[in-house]
Amino acid sequence: MKTVIIFGVSAHLGTGYQVSQLIKQCHPQWRCIVLVRDADFAKQLAKQGIETHVGDATDKELVKKICLQAGPEAIIISTLGGETGNYIAQRIIIDCAEQAGVKQMLLVTSLGCGDSWPTLSLRAKQAFGNAVREKSLAEVWLQTSTLNYVILRPGGLRDGELTNNGQCYFAQEVHGFVYRKELAKIIMDKIANQQFDNRAYSVVDPNLTVNYYY
Repeated sequence: MKTVIIFGVSAHLGTGYQVSQLIKQCHPQWRCIVLVRDADFAKQLAKQGIETHVGDATDKELVKKICLQAGPEAIIISTLGGETGNYIAQRIIIDCAEQAGVKQMLLVTSLGCGDSWPTLSLRAKQAFGNAVREKSLAEVWLQTSTLNYVILRPGGLRDGELTNNGQCYFAQEVHGFVYRKELAKIIMDKIANQQFDNRAYSVVDPNLTVNYYY
């Protein structure tokens, strides 16, 4: 039985939430732990059999407590986003994971992070470049930690149903979009197959129409 901790689950029903739902649907025997900010939303998730903690990922003591309770064999998934990139929170998660002896983490950032920065258009850099730079800092903090990891850099996230066409690209320039549910499925596939190969992958669905570049 796997134990999975998800940081980034919110009532906005983004990627982190979609992952939690896939775990309950496809791997009901797995132990799923989430940290959420909203107490009412936490109650909804608890009714599904998801272990919930209410608080913020910048709370070091709470994050460390969650990691210790989950145990060293737990897998951490962080889908934290936002306009700031949440570098401080990501750093706390990684540090607490190391202190608790957790060994594996999947981090979701975005296209344009790390060595894919030159592929961002000037317009994109002006619009959300600072958030991408903070996410890049989180990537480096994870890459230089003791954790085994995989980093997923999705293109533009959209709402839609599974297409089963999402692809991971290593060391290739790609542009495009991917549905949140499709990204969640790719995340599930990575952790189910233990694919923590210490690499960063760009993720897009090549069949989705691209109207502008990231």
